[in-house]
Amino acid sequence: MDAKTPDVSISIVNWNTRDELRECLQTVLSQTGITFDITVVDNASSDGSAEMVAAEFPHARLIVNERNFGFGRAHNQAIAATEGRYFFMLNPDARLNETDFLKKMSDFADAHPEAGLIGPKILNLDGTIQFSARNFPTLGAAAFQNTFLGRLFPNSRCVQQYVLSDWDHNETREVDWLSGSALIARRKFIEDIGLLDEDFFMYCEDVDWGYRARAKGWKAIYFPGVSVMHRIGASSDKAQVRMLWQHHVSMYKLFKKHQSACASLPEKWLVAVGIVLRAGYFILLNRLSSSRLKKAGGNH
Repeated sequence: MDAKTPDVSISIVNWNTRDELRECLQTVLSQTGITFDITVVDNASSDGSAEMVAAEFPHARLIVNERNFGFGRAHNQAIAATEGRYFFMLNPDARLNETDFLKKMSDFADAHPEAGLIGPKILNLDGTIQFSARNFPTLGAAAFQNTFLGRLFPNSRCVQQYVLSDWDHNETREVDWLSGSALIARRKFIEDIGLLDEDFFMYCEDVDWGYRARAKGWKAIYFPGVSVMHRIGASSDKAQVRMLWQHHVSMYKLFKKHQSACASLPEKWLVAVGIVLRAGYFILLNRLSSSRLKKAGGNH
């Protein structure tokens, strides 16, 4: 890494994912052809994550928070501490698949100055596509995605249009928003629209950035020329019920911020009740699943 202002400042927010974080940092350090710096913001982990970074990756900037500040606030700490032309948010449970990943992303961003946000292809551990490039959420998508309605109607057009599942994700494309699990933001874009909204503790910060980008004339562009392998939920799986509830709280905050002004009173009530019911549905499923696993474990 060069002493001058880097091309890319990488920010990794971590909460109790020490082993995944180590693998992530190893793939970052293998990058070639570009200058970059690394900031790890640890949100009060109890698994020795911060100690591991200090011992094994001494060149990384390490910010250790006394409590879990959440996703957006922690990344904002890294934004304030860095100067790279591009700011790359990367989850600790993600791995860069190419050694020239950062170089290709930076070159693409240089060639597309209208893009405030750029996201790579993101893959599940089995190599299948993770739907990381999406349209803005709708009531229909919320009602059908991963719910019992979705199981009754697996080919729901609402969900297909939201997650763009009818597209093969092999071509560059402008979209409404991109997943924050691996997302490059242009520094000038951040200076123009502002930091991540810290009112979202976790989830929907990336969707919010997509709305704000659109309002200011910036584009969000999906670039499949490079890819990331991402294990979903390495952190959130450690507090599943709390994270399920937090996800739905963020969904409601997103609706209030960007859609409620145009919604009728019945629509506002429908959204509020629907989000509570949706959260309850997923929390109940989680409790039932946990109970079955415990019973199964006791039978062995």
